Amino acid sequence: MKTEVKKLEGSKREITIEISDDTVKNKFEEVFKRIGEKAKVPGFRPGHIPRDILEKNFSGEAHHQVMNELIPEVYTKAVEKEGLEVLEVPHVSDVKLDRKTLSFKAQVEVMPEINLKEYKGITVKYEKPAVSADDLKRHMDSLKESRKIDTMDDGFAKAMGFPALTELEAAITRQVLIQKENLERQKVENQLIEHLGKGMDLKLPQSLVDKQLQDLLRQAKMDLAMKGFPKDKISEQEKVMVERLTPEARKQVEVYLFLAAVAKKENIALDEHMPQRVMELLFREADWQVS
Repeated sequence: MKTEVKKLEGSKREITIEISDDTVKNKFEEVFKRIGEKAKVPGFRPGHIPRDILEKNFSGEAHHQVMNELIPEVYTKAVEKEGLEVLEVPHVSDVKLDRKTLSFKAQVEVMPEINLKEYKGITVKYEKPAVSADDLKRHMDSLKESRKIDTMDDGFAKAMGFPALTELEAAITRQVLIQKENLERQKVENQLIEHLGKGMDLKLPQSLVDKQLQDLLRQAKMDLAMKGFPKDKISEQEKVMVERLTPEARKQVEVYLFLAAVAKKENIALDEHMPQRVMELLFREADWQVS
């Protein structure tokens, strides 16, 4: 097999592939055998049709089948040979097939090369969360307003499922603390991601951006439908939603690519758990500055 990879714009590549060994010949033999077993030709029983008759009547069908079966097989081997991480179904062109040779071009988009900075020992700042008296008062006042009551007392606390007002306040304090801890954790995560991408001019694969955008768009439409928006109104908003969601889609793809680059270096599988596992690694190896 002969292969040649040409770099195109961004992360696109054009692979020129040619195979001229017995693979093509054997595939034609295999296809004609299958056709002969089922073909109906007057004067002959299926499976007993002479090859020259098959060639005369079914050469076009055989040619088509060989292309459909051999191109994916050869393409897969070429991608493995060149060590390419392909992101999408290839666009195949310039196909040439005879009884001895198959050649074609496949244009694909591949994972971009990411030259990672050092990702262990990243300095992150973490501000230890605390719930102030003002925080508690603000949340208690919000609860009081939402319930349309004048006073907060033990009776109200019992109606909410707590034995006393102090227990209700303690529960709200815990809830607010968890919210603040999650927010602080997100800040640390953002610091790690920002460090990984600092100074990097990354060309995002458009196929990944488009896929992520469609996922976000689908979720946004579902959210509107759940809120009771009519289908036609949702469709009218699609263009606006696409404009609003595109930057977020690009950001999510960028983060994924950074995490995937770390995963490859750490031999972490690129499955649905990869982002979580890589973030756990980064958190564990970071230099935490707690204040």
